[in-house]
Amino acid sequence: MTQPRVVIIGAGIVGTALADEITALGWTDVTVADRGPLFRTGGSTSHAPGLVFQTNGSKTMAELARYTVEKFGALDAFDAVGGLEVATTPERWVELHRRHGWAKAWGIESRLLDAQACAELHPLVDPDLIIGGFHTPTDGLALAVRAAEAQARRAVERGARFLAYCEVVEILESDGRVTGVRTADGQELPADIVVCAAGFWGAELGRKVGLTVPLVPMAHQFAKTGAVPALDSAARLPILRHQDADLYYRTYGDRIGIGYYGHTPRPVDIGTLTEDSAGEPMPSMLPFTTAEFEPAWAESVRLLPALADTKVDEAFDGIFSFTPDGFPILGEHRDLAGCWVAEAVWVTHSAGVARAVAHWIVEGTPDIDLHECDLYRFEDAARSPEFIRRTSVQAFVEVYDILHPHQYRSAPRNVRTSPFFDRHRELGAFFFEGGCWERPAWFEANRALLPELAADGLEFPRRDDWSSRFYSPLSIAEARWTRTHVALYDMTPLTRYEVSGRGAADFLQRMTTNDVGRKPGAVTYTLLLDDNGGIRSDLTVARLSEHHFQVGANGPLDFDWFARHLPGDGSVILRDITGGTCCLGVWGPDARAMVQPLCPDDLSHRAFGYFKALRTYLGSIPVTMLRVSYVGELGWEIYTGAEHGAALWDLLWEAGRAHRVIAAGRIAFNSLRLEKGYRSWGADMTAEHTPEAAGLGFAVRMSKQSFTGKQALESAAPPGKTLRTVVLDDPHAVVLGKEPVSVRGAVAGYVTSAGYSATIGRCLAYAWLPSDVQPGDEVEIDYLTQRFTARVHTEPVVDPDMTLIRR
Repeated sequence: MTQPRVVIIGAGIVGTALADEITALGWTDVTVADRGPLFRTGGSTSHAPGLVFQTNGSKTMAELARYTVEKFGALDAFDAVGGLEVATTPERWVELHRRHGWAKAWGIESRLLDAQACAELHPLVDPDLIIGGFHTPTDGLALAVRAAEAQARRAVERGARFLAYCEVVEILESDGRVTGVRTADGQELPADIVVCAAGFWGAELGRKVGLTVPLVPMAHQFAKTGAVPALDSAARLPILRHQDADLYYRTYGDRIGIGYYGHTPRPVDIGTLTEDSAGEPMPSMLPFTTAEFEPAWAESVRLLPALADTKVDEAFDGIFSFTPDGFPILGEHRDLAGCWVAEAVWVTHSAGVARAVAHWIVEGTPDIDLHECDLYRFEDAARSPEFIRRTSVQAFVEVYDILHPHQYRSAPRNVRTSPFFDRHRELGAFFFEGGCWERPAWFEANRALLPELAADGLEFPRRDDWSSRFYSPLSIAEARWTRTHVALYDMTPLTRYEVSGRGAADFLQRMTTNDVGRKPGAVTYTLLLDDNGGIRSDLTVARLSEHHFQVGANGPLDFDWFARHLPGDGSVILRDITGGTCCLGVWGPDARAMVQPLCPDDLSHRAFGYFKALRTYLGSIPVTMLRVSYVGELGWEIYTGAEHGAALWDLLWEAGRAHRVIAAGRIAFNSLRLEKGYRSWGADMTAEHTPEAAGLGFAVRMSKQSFTGKQALESAAPPGKTLRTVVLDDPHAVVLGKEPVSVRGAVAGYVTSAGYSATIGRCLAYAWLPSDVQPGDEVEIDYLTQRFTARVHTEPVVDPDMTLIRR
């Protein structure tokens, strides 16, 4: 078979790593073209300070960094001097405990040090200024240009070629596929695969093929001191971060390099870059903004007093790519086959990204879960130029901030609102933001319930300052009220697709794991798997008629996956109907008594059973009702057109007065789904996990003739770890997610998501644990500066017989 021809645009750290990884997988017809010289090309790689801190709140990003360290070390392009992050405030000291927890969860060697031990590691640090530090011995300095050249050399040995001063100005295409690239001098390089790894120039190339690459080039201050008399040029000091002041440091012999994020964000206009960078050594450098560096220098001298004996010797503002959420941009153009991007990748993660993308290109599936980095993860509104710019600038501002796991962006807001938004505001909703939607977290209107429920025995745990942020005890009241009365939940942000046409049933059968080919009126919980048998998503599929399905999904990645697999004969039509529709979840023991008088059809359990669908009317409003419940209570998801939304809310609210209906928010929703053992894709399970491991084997019908991922499941070994529910022993103990979990004294897993159960009066958490752990076994969870004990519990914790949901 003739090998595909691959052209990679950019010979920086990403392009060279990608050439190495692709050729290592056997594709050797690879050409790498760069607009500059080899290998100090003039892009971000050429001036990158090379700091590699592996610890990250994202397991994926930590793994990408770990592989980069491992590979660069083998190439003699990494100096493992270690990493040291210091705290000068109590808040940062607690944050370093959280980072230590991440490191333990992801298997990164680390330790917490007191101030004196920090000064012993880095003798220039003033121990009187700091509280303590977080030390990671395997972190260090990537020698970026050396790493790029070493990887390029290996690729060349396998057949790749590298072209200097070869600027790609156009990606060529025909019949929906790439055919090559055209260079500035008119040369055409034929290709079956084109990968844009052009760094901050990538967004411009993307536009030329109708692709939004959501990144913003940002200028970032970096300075080098003159010789520091107190610094031994042979000393191997750890890389240092002083995040309370937005600063980081590394040594260059007897000099110190200083990076600063505390200055005014400076988005870069690529259109004027040539003029703006005139006189600088390379186009990715801008003139140093001296005045804005003054606070950084003053703080640096405070932390490292020896700097008072020197001064800034050379400095520049270097350009790096920032994205709305801080993750890379990876994937294939959906509308132009063979056109790939690997953008917004820092040196820290470069080799790991290259390995994953190479596997994705060559084998069809990455070897690690990349949903956080996927090109198509953004909603339509989040791909607007204004949104990309504002959020990427904010990402720059927050790069060293202490960010709460439940913290939501403050701007832009009110981009997507449901038809119930005004009603929610009248009820005092506190809104979170997700997927550009305003989502009620809790409602102030329910405050009157607190004394009533407290008198009825409901307890409200004491929470520490950290877990009290983005939280209200009203959520506990809302959860209890749902279990005892009835509540309305805004489910409008739930992504919804319409899949229709004569081939729709066969298409969904082929794509999903469960039997979705049941008679109209049936609802099926099912999974999307990749070719490795990993869980790409979980879905609720309602068959509304023979050729018409409504699919409840998780977000834009599901649409992308479906769209890429649609048959080419037009027999299946896929539409995102989320924005034109709305949904209310009506759940609780009084739900039927509240809704039945509004409906001409029989809503009894016998007539309208669990996991059934019904198209009917409530009053004068046409609705589709699904007898499903993510909170584990009697009730329905009720859908209608957006034009009927306000009327639907008012109708149900008025009907509910006699039953004391409330509006309830996302925090109560989350706690109730944890009680019922329901998983949240992206948090509890990803493509790294099989259905059996995630406790979702019931959603797989291996008797089906075929479905994506079936072959992989047939040959899969028993999972070494499974997702389990644990119940914390202390009624006041709370965890939030990503904390390390120890079994028999050793870290063996990590928490995925957690919430307080108003039903049992304890915090519940899901955790990935060794498969031999049994219900009743004790585990320990490290939360910030504390350690909590917990017990593994059978699932579900509440209503294991499913009697509540099937009333």
